Amino acid sequence: MSADASTTTLSVDLGERSYPIHIGVGLLGDSQWLSPYLAGRQVMVVTNEVVAPLYLERFKQGLPKDCEVREVVLPDGEHTKSLTSVSLIWDALLQAGFNRRCTLIALGGGVIGDMTGYAAACYQRGVAFIQVPTTLLSQVDSSVGGKTGINHPLGKNMIGAFWQPKAVLIDTNTLVTLPPRELSAGLAEVIKYGLIRDAAFLAWLEANVAALRALDSDALRHAILESCALKAAIVAEDETEQGVRALLNLGHTFGHAIEAHQGYGAWLHGEAVGTGMLMAAELSRRLEWLSKTQVERVARLLDAAGLPLAAPANMSTSDFLARMRLDKKNIDSKLRLILLRHLGDACLTDQAPPELLERLLDDFPRD
Repeated sequence: MSADASTTTLSVDLGERSYPIHIGVGLLGDSQWLSPYLAGRQVMVVTNEVVAPLYLERFKQGLPKDCEVREVVLPDGEHTKSLTSVSLIWDALLQAGFNRRCTLIALGGGVIGDMTGYAAACYQRGVAFIQVPTTLLSQVDSSVGGKTGINHPLGKNMIGAFWQPKAVLIDTNTLVTLPPRELSAGLAEVIKYGLIRDAAFLAWLEANVAALRALDSDALRHAILESCALKAAIVAEDETEQGVRALLNLGHTFGHAIEAHQGYGAWLHGEAVGTGMLMAAELSRRLEWLSKTQVERVARLLDAAGLPLAAPANMSTSDFLARMRLDKKNIDSKLRLILLRHLGDACLTDQAPPELLERLLDDFPRD
């Protein structure tokens, strides 16, 4: 880790494919943070219709003047995370005659980052890309670790590739324009890190969640730094999710089921994950791993972050189970879940009795 007065740099240690995460204020228009990671002169910036008016021109000013810069501006929303949108990126690359030394840059939230990374992984069998996340959720989670892909009507993120970026550039100033609902959704992923691996960070979040929602710059910087450091360490240990990296999916099996059933975008990813983490905590209590007091503590923090505490009213137990059976973590038809042995200590297990899971789904509040 390195730092100066305004910028902190972490490293994702993956040998020859290691890369930096730069975290600071006002980085978007400063070429020093981009130039070292461009593969060549050809640069394709991928963004969406919400982010482009806010940041695209300022971002382009931070690119070297001798670059050939093109852009793709896609519609906004989780429902656009599809092969159709990725094909628009490939169309633009081919029409511009971009070669294997081009660089794709994802300027936006997690949807843009996932699609741009997947487009880069496939174009001419793999070209460079850089993540420039502009939402809290993408800054603390999806921009780091190389998971790329698109959704399928039957399941979220079921089509994709592991393709690591050359760098991640996090300008915390972009959070000033983030709607409160999107900020809360990002906090779900921040809370996740405390729940799975860092009880001290969890306690810090409990004390500072109001400051985070108020966009306190020092609190946000600390939360982003701690989250990225935890994820970078886990990714370095298990890049392709053969073991410990699966712990990053706390709440996601339940949450992805909600997203797919409700229609992508109806619930934000972080909202669904937040509810999913509470479901996982309650199932952990029923396994006698957590106490009622600990589950209540999780619920209070999620509520303070502005996240829902109930599942969708139109979603039955059978709806949940049908979607959850398609989860990527499952092996040999066994449902595998991330649960909590303690707050700050998660595990991957296929030993939760099916009848216990079904009773949880039957009992869990709906709204």
